[in-house]
Amino acid sequence: MPTVVPAGGARKPEARRTTHRQAPSTCDAPPVDRGARRAGPQRSGGTTVSSRINHVSVNARDLRESVDFYVDLLGAELIPTPNFGFPVQWLALGRTQLHLFEKDVQPGSHHHLGISVEDVEPVYRAAERRDALDREAFGHHLVLLPGDLVQLYIRDPAGNLVEIDHQGADRLPEDLRSELKPLWESNPQSDEQMSARLFLSG
Repeated sequence: MPTVVPAGGARKPEARRTTHRQAPSTCDAPPVDRGARRAGPQRSGGTTVSSRINHVSVNARDLRESVDFYVDLLGAELIPTPNFGFPVQWLALGRTQLHLFEKDVQPGSHHHLGISVEDVEPVYRAAERRDALDREAFGHHLVLLPGDLVQLYIRDPAGNLVEIDHQGADRLPEDLRSELKPLWESNPQSDEQMSARLFLSG
């Protein structure tokens, strides 16, 4: 089990890094004006802004338990953490960070973070072993999205919903493919909606 630093302090990395790409969540929204989307820095109030998500912060009812969960499932790496006056641990997931703070608060039912992995099978097996698969929030735990994207939904020890994204249903083992449920079988999709892609180019 990794050594948790309750309120900050450096520790050597104890797990491998995993690939993590930014993955905006999907929602029922008006069609996107494709002509309005621009790659690169955007202007806001006369100032050029170049932005990306730096980190996501979620609660942990038991910091050690939550750290162990993310190290076990995703190979998260413990990194130096400042002292905030209460238990906090920063974790590295590729170039992005996940910050865990120990507070007894209730997570939302559908608020979630999305984490991309190269291979979802070991994450699935670990989540299954921990009884962490979530079948309620989005109607099923393993969903196929337009663009051949597989989404696995799990709950961490504090009850936070986590979406694990994996490209390519044909890369799944047969038993996982048999559990996969296409989104369009539950919710009819227009041509525009079927053209949606979770990852933006550029």
